[in-house]
Amino acid sequence: MTTSQDTPVLDTLAAMTLDSLERCGLAPDTLILTRVAALVAMDAPPMSYLAHFKAGAETDLTPEQIQDVLVAIAPVVGTARVMAAAGHIAEGLGIEIAAAALASEG
Repeated sequence: MTTSQDTPVLDTLAAMTLDSLERCGLAPDTLILTRVAALVAMDAPPMSYLAHFKAGAETDLTPEQIQDVLVAIAPVVGTARVMAAAGHIAEGLGIEIAAAALASEG
């Protein structure tokens, strides 16, 4: 199990995200979906998606909802950015799965 001493940057970012969830008037699922759209627009790396999905885990977002956001924003941000985001999302989730597998072995 990691502690804040092991991952201080990731822990700080997660805390900031959780804090903003508490302070925002949007429903938690809407907030995370809005952030996914912003991450796509800025061509965010896989870890950025992972951090937001972890923070929004209690929202019960479905892959279909995330796909719907990608479809909705494609005309605005472009197909290349949406395709890159889909890859980053898959990679981010793959990182999480790999980390969980390593943790269960240790």
